[in-house]
Amino acid sequence: MGFIDRLRAEVTSIKGAMRTLKLTTPIARNPTRIFPQIILELADKYGDAPALLSDRERFTYRELAARSNRYARWALAQNLGKGDTVCLMMPGRPEFLAAWIGITRVGGVVALINTHLTGMVLAYCINVVSPKHIIVAAELFEPFTGAQPHITGDAKIWLHGDANANLPRMDRDLDSLAGHELAAADRPALTIEDRALYIYTSGTTGLPKAANMNHYRVMLASYAFAGVMDTRASDRMYDCLPLYHTAGGVVATGALLVNGGSVVIRDKFSAREFWDDIVRWDCTCFEYIGELCRYLVNSPPSPKERAHHLRLACGNGLRPDVWPQFKRRFQIPQIIEFYAATEGNVSLFNFDGKPGAVGRLPWWVAARFPIKIVRFDPQSQQPVRDDRGFCIECKVDEPGEVIGKILKDASRPGQRFEGYASEAETDRKVLHDVFTKGDSWFRTGDLMRKDKHGYFYFVDRIGDTFRWKGENVSTTEVEEAVGRFDGVLETNVYGVQIPGRDGRAGMAAIVAKDNLNLTALRDHIALQLPEYARPLFLRLRKNNDVTTTFKPKKTNLTEEGFDPSRTTDPIYFSDAQRKAFVRVDPALYEEINAGQARL
Repeated sequence: MGFIDRLRAEVTSIKGAMRTLKLTTPIARNPTRIFPQIILELADKYGDAPALLSDRERFTYRELAARSNRYARWALAQNLGKGDTVCLMMPGRPEFLAAWIGITRVGGVVALINTHLTGMVLAYCINVVSPKHIIVAAELFEPFTGAQPHITGDAKIWLHGDANANLPRMDRDLDSLAGHELAAADRPALTIEDRALYIYTSGTTGLPKAANMNHYRVMLASYAFAGVMDTRASDRMYDCLPLYHTAGGVVATGALLVNGGSVVIRDKFSAREFWDDIVRWDCTCFEYIGELCRYLVNSPPSPKERAHHLRLACGNGLRPDVWPQFKRRFQIPQIIEFYAATEGNVSLFNFDGKPGAVGRLPWWVAARFPIKIVRFDPQSQQPVRDDRGFCIECKVDEPGEVIGKILKDASRPGQRFEGYASEAETDRKVLHDVFTKGDSWFRTGDLMRKDKHGYFYFVDRIGDTFRWKGENVSTTEVEEAVGRFDGVLETNVYGVQIPGRDGRAGMAAIVAKDNLNLTALRDHIALQLPEYARPLFLRLRKNNDVTTTFKPKKTNLTEEGFDPSRTTDPIYFSDAQRKAFVRVDPALYEEINAGQARL
């Protein structure tokens, strides 16, 4: 990276950061100005301009404000007190935002329920926030009934829409309520410190955690990304991410609304219809999750994939091997990658489009946002401590866990850690006595490295990294290497246990095109990865299971291991003697377990 490139990157970062700081700094200075109030102000300013759009329903700014006022009046009619929780289980549609904006306007806290959950996991997510009311969309009532016997407490259940159930119809109640602004006497005193939402982690390695999101964080996410993306009233965002997560439900929506833009909401991502939608709605930007981009790159050509008016794509998780293909094939003018967590205090932005980097912290803002990478021990799953008991900061390009300093400063609420509904889960995410006695830092749970120019690169999620032959193996690194082989569409890498062996051996669950050349793939892996990092086992699948944010699920795969009796998927073993991938049958499985196979 030459001097001119570094200078250009610095200027771009300064411009992006200055826009963001300009929009976010006033938030703490106006503590009673919360996002639902912003919606009313926007209705006065933009009136009949489109705000939220979908094939199902469309709201202008004035209609969104009126609809949210009806939800606020419903909450007041139910005697919902400040801090009382309402669970919202509704597909992605404009009505979803109107609901939580209105209920939080009068002090309610809305738990945004993952619409794909069922049974015990769904019941757990509801129970952990102790709701007074549960709103269930008619099309989701059937999966909800499977969880209902396991729901504790006495929450009142409301049906939104028509279903065969003897429950009160919330949509009918709303139609009878007025949409004009509430009188000041009807509104409880709220500040940015009050809780607004519970947003759940995706639960890739365990049960989802309900992260606390106060009104400040809603405002911060909206205005920060309005600055990051430099949103304008002429912009139109394509949002096909789940509205129950921060990226799709707050960032992609709030960032456009606060500057008068509009948001096109689609409940589910479709690679086949993506470019048709982008062109039909005349979108200028869209919010991505990295795997979404990979699906598009692996899709057949679309006649409309370059007929768009996009000016940028903003998101997180875009892999280095996909980045240049995505930008070049679809002619995306600007990609803004970021790193952030709903509940955390670590945020990074890659304003200048450095491929593969999740962000950069310019020297002039480093003191304002203290972020460090510390050495990490994968065996203990804890940061390494020195002889004095303090953590050790990583050197340039040395992987470690990213942490953010927790500050209890009223002027810097973004540096706090709001935690989860569960106090035990909150405690597990805080490190104490990190660099000095008494300091506290938030654990992101992510491993990164930082290069000499200050760019941060994602390495792996803690819990995914495993040890084999005395070396730490990054699943992300292996996935990227395997994914570069022509014919491999998806890769999910994890470690599996072999009796009598220390650590875990690498295994890759692969979705590939027909006639995958295993010999060529093995040669490719040998060239791309050191011996200890090469997958010892392959599992060929028709589809890999992912979360609703396209993160691969590993728990069941890890448990099933390389046992051919537990799946109909073909499993292959990298045989060192034959120098080939060979099919694992019951005899070979027993041979490996007995320690008779050369690894």
